[in-house]
Amino acid sequence: MHHHNHYYGQTHILSRYAGFDFDHPPRLRGYLQHGWNIGCGWNPVHEFYDGAWRFTWSDAPRRRGHALGRRNYHSIGAPFLYLMELEPEPEEPVEREGTLWFLFHGWEGGKIHGDHQRLIDEIRETEPGPVTFSLYYTEYDRPEVRGFYEDAGFRVVSFGRRGFSYEGTDRRFLFKQLAELRKHKRVAANRLSTAIFYGVAAGCEPAVYGDPMEMDGENPLFGGQSRIERLWPEMLGKTVDLEAARATTDLELGKPWMMPPAELRSLFDWRERV
Repeated sequence: MHHHNHYYGQTHILSRYAGFDFDHPPRLRGYLQHGWNIGCGWNPVHEFYDGAWRFTWSDAPRRRGHALGRRNYHSIGAPFLYLMELEPEPEEPVEREGTLWFLFHGWEGGKIHGDHQRLIDEIRETEPGPVTFSLYYTEYDRPEVRGFYEDAGFRVVSFGRRGFSYEGTDRRFLFKQLAELRKHKRVAANRLSTAIFYGVAAGCEPAVYGDPMEMDGENPLFGGQSRIERLWPEMLGKTVDLEAARATTDLELGKPWMMPPAELRSLFDWRERV
């Protein structure tokens, strides 16, 4: 099983949904898409083992993969959607307030660069209520980045680490993110990203605006920001049509391709071993 499948505890969520142990999920014999992707489900230079299944959230990455000559795709819906079924909102949900704002983030191999003060000024001019600022751990652990937003008076949070090579994964990452989204009226970011789609699915009003910033070593193979602006214009702006955003979110997160537990067990060949 490729260690990317454990990112954010996604395989753990699918395991629990399918009726197996959360902490020790069965082996997933293939590759599970771990974030929203404008290509074939993975980064342009991802290496695959021949013959392995590629489990995407939706049908669009499968089609793009086929256009690249790749095969063995199966769309199953985003694990975040299964988490929402496992963790429904309480009968009396809390009153939502303010905006949960996600900064475009780097990763272990690349830092982001941009004008943080300019972004802070634009957020203050735009957001009608209190702002909670979410930093990925790669930025949260950089005091020179985190300090910008703490000094601006924002509440700053981070949901944990995605892990690497089966080590350091916060299995509750998406649980914490879902709980925080359900407290907020709006979700916003400076790039269209996974978190925006999660926010819409969790009932937030979306917005995408501000300096998109740059990351060391970004691969332009899939088209980058200009392609996103061409293909998903309905998701961009300080005010977004909510009905259109929800329709796009359902497709990008793969809601039509979700499976009941028995079908998921069959697809993954997850069976009780005796």
